[in-house]
Amino acid sequence: MDLTLLEASLEGQPPYRAGQVWSWAARGAAGYEAMTDLPRTLRQDLAARVPFSTLTVETERKARDGTVKVLFRTADGHPVEAVLMRYRDGRRSLCLSSQSGCPLTCTFCATGQMAFGRNLTASEILDQALHFRRLTEVDHAVFMGMGEPMLNLDSVLAAARRLPDAGITHRRTTISTVGWLPGLTRFVDEIEEPVRLALSLHAPDDDLRSRIMPVNERYPLRDVVAECRRYAAKRRRRVFVEYVMLAGVNDAKAQARALAAVLGREDFKVNLIPYNPTGAYDGSSRERIAGFRDELERARVPVTVRLTRGRDIEAACGQLAAAPRTRGVSRPRGTTA
Repeated sequence: MDLTLLEASLEGQPPYRAGQVWSWAARGAAGYEAMTDLPRTLRQDLAARVPFSTLTVETERKARDGTVKVLFRTADGHPVEAVLMRYRDGRRSLCLSSQSGCPLTCTFCATGQMAFGRNLTASEILDQALHFRRLTEVDHAVFMGMGEPMLNLDSVLAAARRLPDAGITHRRTTISTVGWLPGLTRFVDEIEEPVRLALSLHAPDDDLRSRIMPVNERYPLRDVVAECRRYAAKRRRRVFVEYVMLAGVNDAKAQARALAAVLGREDFKVNLIPYNPTGAYDGSSRERIAGFRDELERARVPVTVRLTRGRDIEAACGQLAAAPRTRGVSRPRGTTA
């Protein structure tokens, strides 16, 4: 819900009313009528004046493995995607968007191929999480959906600070960046809560990274990695490195050794991501991924291979939003979320 509009609509009410409404919403209430400790007339007034969500559901897809992906629309018509991922160990993880579209045009990302809309408000970010909270309990969140979180840091942090009320602690919240240095520096300097940091790296050198991620021309690898090391030193927590595996592009064993040299073994943990093709590249084979992982392990760099979720739906970032609305959605692919 629009928390600013809620506050304005509660003018004249006891100061604790806004907290009551938010507490119900964060616990998964289906609507104002469920808020039984509010006067009925107030519930009716809020229902008329404050929409229960800032987002409307346009498309929802459910995968056989339990993954749920939703394409929302904002009140002014911008597309927003979010994903719920269910794991066998009981985790219920959300992948949240911070922008509609993305202005940074990474060549392997479907979101980067669509027009940039705008930053999302904190309420629009929270409403992605609350939609899924109404379906199930949730306990993890990653800001790895549409958009670059460090370009919308104030709204992202405002949303992240409320997620514990919905069951997602700060230690189980991760904010990702492709290396937008001004926002990353602010994050390292200002964040007090133990929120995790992830770096979308995807290449071990400036030449390749600039070709597939144009942001690197502005903020080169050395400077971004140095800022991540500052976070690791300050917070005493490793930075997650996201590395999507692109066949014949960044998956050679020599590139794994180069990546190990860039990162070292102390400050980073690498997540190798099987690529969900969006047109420009093919995904690496299992054998290439295994060989890359083995090289990192030989260099004693912590590494895991990301589980893929939602293979039978358009679960990768930007796929539903980028599909032409005249024909519904694109053909099914897997997920990197």
